[in-house]
Amino acid sequence: MGLFDKLAGWLGLKKKEVHVLCLGLDNSGKTTIINKLKPSDAQTQDIVPTIGFSIEKFKTSSLSFTVFDMSGQGKYRNLWEHYYKDGQAIIFVIDSSDKLRMIVAKEELDSLLNHPDIKHRRLPILFFANKMDLRDAVSSVKVSQLLSLENIKDKPWHICASDALKGEGLQEGVDWLQGQMQAMKT
Repeated sequence: MGLFDKLAGWLGLKKKEVHVLCLGLDNSGKTTIINKLKPSDAQTQDIVPTIGFSIEKFKTSSLSFTVFDMSGQGKYRNLWEHYYKDGQAIIFVIDSSDKLRMIVAKEELDSLLNHPDIKHRRLPILFFANKMDLRDAVSSVKVSQLLSLENIKDKPWHICASDALKGEGLQEGVDWLQGQMQAMKT
């Protein structure tokens, strides 16, 4: 780290970097959400399913986010746990119109919360109840009930209704996450 980097850090001019894991089942909208959070000139027009994972970055007024966008396909979900130790926050995306796979999403969330690298850490978890624009979507309150989020007592969490295609609900979630990360600063 150079002198200018140190000086910028001391003066509070350098943005704190936060490593975020973006998890959820395939086709829930993870990549679309992350894409929408990037500056408009850096957004991709054609979103394709993530194979393995991709790394994306975006900034807020005070933080620099490095997001590990993890594939939600069944054959890749076992890769998630290899990134738990480095994660400082989690974004968990749920397709609120896919009632049949809500049980699978809950099982994956339970596995995540009980993993030794996550269980005893106070990581903030932001839930996006995505695809609220679809006719079959259930409310974020109903998603919260179906996933038993009220049972998460040892980690700060927040759920936002979202429509990733239009970008609705995303800023509310990022603002909450930014507030959590700033509160954790030492």
